Amino acid sequence: MEQLQLDLGEPEGSPNLDALTAMYIKIRDVVRDKEEKHAEDMQELKEHLDAVSARLLEVCNEQNADSIRTSSGTISRRIQSRYWTTDWESMYAFIEEHAAPFLLEKRIHNGNMKEFLEGNPDVLPIGLQAERKFIIQVRKPNAK
Repeated sequence: MEQLQLDLGEPEGSPNLDALTAMYIKIRDVVRDKEEKHAEDMQELKEHLDAVSARLLEVCNEQNADSIRTSSGTISRRIQSRYWTTDWESMYAFIEEHAAPFLLEKRIHNGNMKEFLEGNPDVLPIGLQAERKFIIQVRKPNAK
């Protein structure tokens, strides 16, 4: 594995922006390569884990057991539920009819809120928190 030397320039002088930009791109590319390799490794492990889980579930189903104790650990079979809708208009009406806003998760869609605020600069929901900060984005030069 290649070691990257981190030299951010002389504290007293002007930073070498060309060198910093090249360093940024090199580090970003190494991070991306490692993340891709990690994702591949993780996918293979998840597939193995899924295969073992499926076999354990088969055994639980065959024995009609919700729990099986072994010397290596206890296997538990449980029901996992997931809910969704294909008709949001009806779901919103249902939630309103039954006074059940707790059926929804509490989060704000960032892109939609940004667009709403840009289109309605004089309207601001009470309690809205926002964080804005500058970030750096570096692109490789175009091939000549």
